[in-house]
Amino acid sequence: METFRQLVLSFPVVVFSVLLPLVALYWLLVALHLAPLELFEHDSLKGDHLANSMVSLGFAGVPVAFALSVLIVLAGGITVALEGFVLRWLSLGVFRVPLGLAVLWAAFAIASPLAAGLCQALHRWFHRHVKSQCCSLLGECVEVTAEPDTEGWTRGVLVDDPECEVRLHGKPSNMPRAGERRVLVKHIADEAAYRSVAESDFLDARTRLSRLRLKHGKYRSGSPSGRPATSPEWRGGAHQ
Repeated sequence: METFRQLVLSFPVVVFSVLLPLVALYWLLVALHLAPLELFEHDSLKGDHLANSMVSLGFAGVPVAFALSVLIVLAGGITVALEGFVLRWLSLGVFRVPLGLAVLWAAFAIASPLAAGLCQALHRWFHRHVKSQCCSLLGECVEVTAEPDTEGWTRGVLVDDPECEVRLHGKPSNMPRAGERRVLVKHIADEAAYRSVAESDFLDARTRLSRLRLKHGKYRSGSPSGRPATSPEWRGGAHQ
């Protein structure tokens, strides 16, 4: 028992000793319908940095809360293993904190692709069994199955799950076309439909944003002003 107490209170394991009970409490509240499943989701990817980051990491199609929970559990398991088999046998002294921070970074880096793969394997289950999941589909790629009508309405199926069909509402300046691949970027609750942008435009915007952040990082490291950069927003009127 003393060994277990020392393990859960040691750094960096103590970080997960705090996070994991919070994760368990959240899912208990979800099971009791006291907390929403889509806790972190917004109706648009525009300006939603968390959702955009999760999509970039391969977590599209599942609720952000679920993806973060899987990530924390896997990273916690890796950290506990490293602590139990390596760190606790070393005399680290003052080096435990910097080494612990490095272990945390490594644990999340290793857990991220594993968690993304698990979420990708489960996203079809969410599509079929969690009907309230709407905003979690943002970032998913769909294939338009028909030409839009005169009011811009059409339908599409998820590329990774053709049995999941969604309703699309285009704008005159950004109209879906049959056979085109598009990315869902906004959920319109009143219409039970989605706005979308062409897949190529979505990928180009992500590339531009990554380059802007990289340039901004270099600018800040070489300039005393350190002025914040402004992030580009999705263009083409898809969100209006």
